[in-house]
Amino acid sequence: MINTATVDGRHIAYTPDTLFAVQVGRGKGSYKTRYTFKGNLHQAWFYYNGINVGNGYKKRIVMVGANKPVLARQFS
Repeated sequence: MINTATVDGRHIAYTPDTLFAVQVGRGKGSYKTRYTFKGNLHQAWFYYNGINVGNGYKKRIVMVGANKPVLARQFS
């Protein structure tokens, strides 16, 4: 079963086995995965929106294994 959703104007197709990762980083360093969700984009998006970004921090939501994995990102 393939599910679809629209994220920032892009249409996303995913299955119940797709992994979504919510990642947080600081400065120019790398991201660290804070949460992972299997097949649940809506819950991943909820957690992504719940993270406050400020003072040099950044966040992003990634669809693991996709051609263009970064669905959304935000930084200050």
